[in-house]
Amino acid sequence: WWRQRNVTTGKVPSNCNMKVFRPAAAIAGKNGRTLACRPARVVPRSSASTKIVHMDNINKNVVEMEYAVRGAVPMRAGKIMEEIAAGKKYPFDEVLYCNIGNPHSVGQQPLSFYREVMAIVDCPQLLQNPQVGSMFKEDVIARAKLLISEVAGGTGAYSGSQGVLHIRKTIAKYITERDGYPSNPDDIFICNGASDAIQKILTTIISGPKDGILVPIPQYPIYSALIKLLNGELVGYFMDEGKGWGLDLPHLKQEIASARAKGTLPKALVIINPGNPVGNVLSEADMVALIKLCKEERLILLSDEVYQENTYTDRPFLSAKKVVRSLGKEFDDFELISFHSTSKGMIGECGRRGGYMEICGMDTKVVQQIYKLASSGLCSNLNGQIMCDLMLAPPKKGDASYESFRAEYDGIYNGLKRKSQMLYKALNAIDGITCQPLAGAMYAFPNIDIPAKAIAEAKKQGMTPDGLYALSLLEETGICGIPGSGFGQREGTYHMRITFLPEEAALKAALASLEKHHKMFVAKYA
Repeated sequence: WWRQRNVTTGKVPSNCNMKVFRPAAAIAGKNGRTLACRPARVVPRSSASTKIVHMDNINKNVVEMEYAVRGAVPMRAGKIMEEIAAGKKYPFDEVLYCNIGNPHSVGQQPLSFYREVMAIVDCPQLLQNPQVGSMFKEDVIARAKLLISEVAGGTGAYSGSQGVLHIRKTIAKYITERDGYPSNPDDIFICNGASDAIQKILTTIISGPKDGILVPIPQYPIYSALIKLLNGELVGYFMDEGKGWGLDLPHLKQEIASARAKGTLPKALVIINPGNPVGNVLSEADMVALIKLCKEERLILLSDEVYQENTYTDRPFLSAKKVVRSLGKEFDDFELISFHSTSKGMIGECGRRGGYMEICGMDTKVVQQIYKLASSGLCSNLNGQIMCDLMLAPPKKGDASYESFRAEYDGIYNGLKRKSQMLYKALNAIDGITCQPLAGAMYAFPNIDIPAKAIAEAKKQGMTPDGLYALSLLEETGICGIPGSGFGQREGTYHMRITFLPEEAALKAALASLEKHHKMFVAKYA
């Protein structure tokens, strides 16, 4: 009884002296009603009162926050892998994880130059080896020596709270060359990935439950999770699916006015460009409109730009800072925070937890408070900092590693571009599935027509319809995707986020399985 009925309803039979606790991470969907994919944790009622900390007295925002990317479907996928290892038979031999942007976990190879420099910086004793010149190219050795000289105490020591100054200078130089406008190293904070930077900013600016953060819907769930954790108010604004997930400015203005009418104080507006989960790239016109709106409405702009290298069409990525600076002196004091990461692009070093933010135009006293917050964590990890340096200053033409680096980098990029086109075409070839062009990032967010009987069955089971679909896809094919309800979507529409990171042969086979499953699912609930 506790494996299914109570996970979906939370009810306990009257003759049972037990209490069911449902971990928030195991529940995906509206109002926590989606079927969890692992048994609820069952604790005798008597034990709850004997523990100092229990479910009734912990932070309720922790209980209520959700993070679909590691939610019910991926948890079930992990259980299936355990069952396969134990000998249980499924229609597939292994799970294909298409739920998260984790490139190296699905076969993308690390870039050699980055790893070789990191190896020497992590182990400077290698430089004493008489064979070091035959083990590493000369530019690898020179770069490692430079970083060793700039990282006081090596990668095992703390750095300054904002990060190593030399690396912040590298970041500022990259931004200056990318945008054509100057960047100051003092405005750079290196963090444990972009998520850490986002958390620091939201922690600083959300002062109470009436503070609103405007977030594009569909959204990356780190925003909804953190806003809930910090007791703020998420104000969603829908992107226009019919226009390739472009900006719907009248709708956005309406959401701002509606939030204020309800007593919410919008403080910041988030953009994710290129888009996660939808794979769009914002046009310059949309960027200008958003920036002007922020100035008119007195909103800080939070620009999530971690996929800036992942663009696959003629539309280029434009940083928010470049567009802001192009608008003239009137925008010199515009309040903007931009985020970047070593987890995406062609580098894909998710586990290094490298990232940074650039803070522009903010009150200097507030920046001092952000510095204090960063100082409470001492510093971000040094390996992540070094990966930021390497990502933004790769080998140049004429360097010993340049040709091999370009071959590796271009091979990854061209593969991603081919796979984005493969996924886009395959999804749109399936009757009942439509997908907008995949201009950027690493994901597709197709719209799925779900039969009325399947919607009724999902409701009966306490699930979202796209949650039922995603679990069925996993159980029948081994493809692990994420229901669109975990990212937000318009009422009455259903989606699923799937990444095109797996190797081409595996992705091609998965798409054939997805088509077969969709036809089976539709027929089952016809």
